[in-house]
Order: sequence, then structure tokens, then C-alpha cells
Amino acid sequence: MHILRDKRTMLVVMLIPMMLMLLFGFAISTEVNNIRIAIVAPHRTDGVKDAVERISKNEYFSFCGYITTDQIDQKLRSSEVNAVVVFASDYNRRAEQAASGIPTQPIIQLILDASNVNTAGSATAYLQNILLGTESQQAMFETRMLFNPQMKSAYNFVPGIMGLIFILVCAMMTSVSIVREKETGTMEVLLVSPVRPVKIIFAKMIPYFAISCIVLVTILLLARYLLGVPMSGGVAGIFSLSLLYLVLSLSLGLLVSTITNTQIAALLLSAMVMMMPIMMLSGLLFPIENLPTFFQVVSNIIPARWYIDAVRKMMIQGESLAAVWQDVAILLGMTAALLGISLKKFNDKLE
Repeated sequence: MHILRDKRTMLVVMLIPMMLMLLFGFAISTEVNNIRIAIVAPHRTDGVKDAVERISKNEYFSFCGYITTDQIDQKLRSSEVNAVVVFASDYNRRAEQAASGIPTQPIIQLILDASNVNTAGSATAYLQNILLGTESQQAMFETRMLFNPQMKSAYNFVPGIMGLIFILVCAMMTSVSIVREKETGTMEVLLVSPVRPVKIIFAKMIPYFAISCIVLVTILLLARYLLGVPMSGGVAGIFSLSLLYLVLSLSLGLLVSTITNTQIAALLLSAMVMMMPIMMLSGLLFPIENLPTFFQVVSNIIPARWYIDAVRKMMIQGESLAAVWQDVAILLGMTAALLGISLKKFNDKLE
């Protein structure tokens, strides 16, 4: 009843997760669109025209026409184009040699403006996929993209943002709620009642657990039906894993409430201080393998790392809950440790 009366808090708790999902699902994207492409082709043979048609029809590219070799540097420097595809003058002859298995020199050259690394990397990957689709190139290469063939960034961001939302919202709600009771003096009133302190704490956590379950269902519906993220590993497994993560997050909020005495301090610790480690060291934005060794070791104590890894495997790769048992075991251990430490510290403070 107390939570439902606080309509502003309820509005924030329900809206922030949806806003973050939509922001990372639509607005913030690693997909690069409208890459401007120019073509250098001394002889516009049927093979060249076929490759150019593939490029011009692709939604990621804007075909800016044919240019000469002398214009390449000027076009890239002026940002009129992001990339230039150069076909060899004897493209057809070399393509026929490649198709028949005869070793030959490269017949297509990609020249890109690498001042924007994201654009250059995406343009290279997209162009290679298109150009390798020509008959002459199939004899030399075969490319397959598993799990996320369209390289949609939502597939990467949704599991990560779930790990961020739950641990921030649950920890923040629980810690602020309990600290508010201490700050206003009502906790002492509760403690002199016949109810044991442990029951009071669990009674404070259960409503927030129920609210978190509603947030979880909302996020899963948005991810599946609005952002189109698959749940190949099964909704039941993903939901069960998320429930465990919710309990862990609530336990973390309880721990924060035992080491802070004001709502502002609890809010800063549960939201601001936790946000940066989660974003940087959990795999949300950067692969763990790319971090320096020291930070790879530190990331092991970030609960979101194990949750995000497990959810990605279950959503995108189609793994079952049993297949991610190592991540589940680590999350279970963290939950038990956090809950045990939090309850002990809370009882010590009461004494």
C-alpha cells in the first residue's frame, strides 16, 4: 500500500526500464546505415555491373556513382563518400581464372575513410558480404554469419541492458526504501513490534520483487515483439534465470542499506557508483576478452557479467538453462553470499 501510494516512484520504476530498452534498441545502434559508396571501374563489364547493382540495392549503402582513380583521394577527404570500390581493369579475366581455381591477384580493392572506425569497419564487413556473393568470388571464399546474420545491434544490447536495469532498479528501490524507514525513525517502531527483524526485511523486499517481476515481463515482451530479439533458448529458462538475478539484485540493495544512513547516500551508491562498473566490466558495451588482464579479473565479481553472458547464450544462441549451468551456479553463490552478509550486518546494527 505504501508503494502504490507513491505514484511518482512507481512511474519512475516502470518507465525507466522501458525507456532504456527503447533507447538501446532503436536510438543507440552500432549498425551503420547510408554508407556512401563510389565505384572505380575502367571497364564496366557485366560482372562489374552485377556487383554494383548488388551494392546499390543494399539498404546500408548509398551509391554515389562512378569516379576515376584520380578522384579517390579528393572524394574521401571531402567526405563526399565513405568508401571506394576499385575493380581491376581486367576484372572479368581474373574472375574467370578465380572461378576455375587458377591463383590470381586481388581483383577488387576497398579504399575506406578510417577516420570513423565504426563506419569503416561496418562498410568493410558489409561490402565483403556483398562482393563475395558474386559468382567469381564464391570459388575463393565462403562466408557464413551465425546467430545474428543481419548483425542487429539490438541482439547485443538487449541482454546487456536487462542486466543493467534489474540490478540498478532493484538495488536502488530496496536500499532507499529501508534507509527511508531508518531516516524517518519508523524502523524503530517496527523493531519494537512482535515481528522479528528478518521478517521485516523480507516483507520490505517482497513487494519490490513483485514489481520487478512486472518489469521483467514488460521487458521480455518489448524485446520479443517490438525489438524482434529471439528467445531461442526458451522463455521459461530465461524467466527463471532472471528471477534468480532479481533476488541477487534485491540482496545487493539490502547490503547497501546496511552501510548507508541517508536516502541520498543509498541512491548514489546503488545507482551512480554501480552503473560504471556494470557498463564497462560486464560485457554490456565492450567484450570481456578485450579488457586488460587486471580488469578481466575484476569483472569476475560483477554479477551482471554472468547474467548477461547466460542470457545472450539463451536468447541468441539458443542454449538451454542447463547449458549455462556455470553462470547459474556463480549467480547462486553470489546471491547466497550477498544475502548472508546483508542479514548479518543488519542484525549486528540492530544489536
